[in-house]
Amino acid sequence: MDENIIKVVHATKSFGEETVLKDVTVDFEKGKIHGIIGRNGSGKTMLFKCICGLISLSAGEIMVDGKKIGKDTDVPEQVGMIIEAPGFLPDYSGYGNLRLLASINNKIKKETIFAAMEKVGLEPESKKHVRKYSLGMKQRLGIAQAIMENPRILIFDEPFNGLDNQGVEDMRKLFLEVKEEGKTVLIASHNSEDIKILCDNVYSMEAGKLSSHEKNK
Repeated sequence: MDENIIKVVHATKSFGEETVLKDVTVDFEKGKIHGIIGRNGSGKTMLFKCICGLISLSAGEIMVDGKKIGKDTDVPEQVGMIIEAPGFLPDYSGYGNLRLLASINNKIKKETIFAAMEKVGLEPESKKHVRKYSLGMKQRLGIAQAIMENPRILIFDEPFNGLDNQGVEDMRKLFLEVKEEGKTVLIASHNSEDIKILCDNVYSMEAGKLSSHEKNK
């Protein structure tokens, strides 16, 4: 049985004369945390968007859990994600936002949403509107959204943005916990410390090219 849950083969993405992803080939093994270090604009966010089916490739292919993105499925199943800043309805509470999002798939109940919020350190019964949330609270809510339906794959682009030191520590613990549950986690960050502490495999992204950085564990 193939242990690589995500396969990226010669992935290239161009916009006019600008090539944002340049012939990227990488396999991500299931049940591990994989990290990509790169500056803003290096291509790591674009790679994640293509893996999630949000943007189509110019050339190459991506397979997620045995299905080719754009052919077998438009958007991969069993994926929770934060890509760029999480967008929420400002005049709803945190729980209100997650309840609306959960109603799309109608898979989970109130108790499951509450549990996801508690896991990231938010008070699910708070009536506080999201417009009054700090950046760190919004980030925690985004992570709660990603994990609440218990997906097999989690993709986080800059998940530590806006978090204080305690928040970073809390989220590191959470990511290690979901790995212990057998989930596959992809994290992109400009902060190499976050990546090296957490990840089993580390890659560097620069000018659209991906290279293996080091084997951490």
